Amino acid sequence: MMTLASSLLGLSLLLCFIRLVRGPSVVDRVAALDLMAVIFSAAVAVYAVSANQPIYYDFVLVLSIFAFFGTVAVGRFVERGDVQ
Repeated sequence: MMTLASSLLGLSLLLCFIRLVRGPSVVDRVAALDLMAVIFSAAVAVYAVSANQPIYYDFVLVLSIFAFFGTVAVGRFVERGDVQ
């Protein structure tokens, strides 16, 4: 079951990376990068469960917080018109 979850998360990361590279606008690229951070956090959580290592949950929490604040910061720049 963990292999299936890891495979699907890897496929999702690949598709988000394609959107990150091909995205027609900055907003699309930021959304893809934020989604990649969420998927990577889920992949680390899956690994933590499969390896029975709860220390990785802290990493998932910190990564999620940084991804959220980064997305909010870029959203404010886009709203003000600083990013084209």
